[in-house]
Amino acid sequence: MKPFTNIAVVVLAFIAMMQLLRFVMGWEVSVNGMQVPVWVSGVAFLVAGGLAVMVWREARR
Repeated sequence: MKPFTNIAVVVLAFIAMMQLLRFVMGWEVSVNGMQVPVWVSGVAFLVAGGLAVMVWREARR
């Protein structure tokens, strides 16, 4: 795999894990004074994790 591909997979996997951690632990996040619902982190986990897996699989070909 190329170095940028490795970095992209690691960054996306890290983002996915942090979103999963927020989802499980129920951490509160507010953006500009508005509360972000926890379920948004579940969606973000699926998106970031899916992208990490797709990039990793594409690089292995």
